[in-house]
Amino acid sequence: MGLLSNRIKREDLEPGDHIYSWRFAYSYAHHGIYVGDGSVIHFTRGQGRETGTGTCLDKIITSSSSLSKASASCTRGCDGDLGGNGVVQTCLECFLHGYPLYRFEYNENVFTFLAKTRGGMCSLAISDPSDIVLHRSQYLLANGFGDYHIFHNNCEDFAVYCKTGLLVLDSKHVGRSGQAVSFLGMPVATILSSPLRFFAAEVWSTLMITTAMYCLSRYAADVGVRKDVAKVPVEELVHILRPLRATQQADVEIDNVEESEVEQEACLAR
Repeated sequence: MGLLSNRIKREDLEPGDHIYSWRFAYSYAHHGIYVGDGSVIHFTRGQGRETGTGTCLDKIITSSSSLSKASASCTRGCDGDLGGNGVVQTCLECFLHGYPLYRFEYNENVFTFLAKTRGGMCSLAISDPSDIVLHRSQYLLANGFGDYHIFHNNCEDFAVYCKTGLLVLDSKHVGRSGQAVSFLGMPVATILSSPLRFFAAEVWSTLMITTAMYCLSRYAADVGVRKDVAKVPVEELVHILRPLRATQQADVEIDNVEESEVEQEACLAR
């Protein structure tokens, strides 16, 4: 592995490694936990899809991220919807789908962390021993990891939790995913640095300010330094996720009722 690349050879894999593979022209990466014997446990949106937004963009994204069919080189006949709760176990070939293999690094120093300007490649947090990581991944395979959300609860969030046991306490904030932070961080940094362009004599000065604010946002959002995270045993995590899921479902039902009432009032008005 180099300073800016975490690419590794398959023979260097060890059980408990957090691995990932870039998809769709490096637009995003899919993450999982290597559990040995050529198998990976990873979190998906379910229904044979790695990821999704719940919008029309899914037609583009899922064209390169479908799990409904096993990889051409798969010898195990993997099923992309095993488990029924979004957490699946497949062979490494099906996880990679022909893309290169990378290993997510933990306990990274600050300078290397910031040098890797793309989020979702490393963390300042310290990883737990591999036996604990494997226990968490196997437990979540059987019990689920809650509802998939591209910003709050995605495949990287799953893998980071398995490695660290850290949970973001406020579900309204962006989760542990460095990818989500990078995706949201650059536009926010650009907006916040816009007023400063009046004080910057050169274009490169504004660019430096924007880059600095982006790096600061990545650093502040990393689970290794965040203040709104706590170490949560996996057995307790499952009980925490269930009430959250029930609350989310209740909110959806309330919204549906309100929409129905509005439609009825509109019909009566006619």
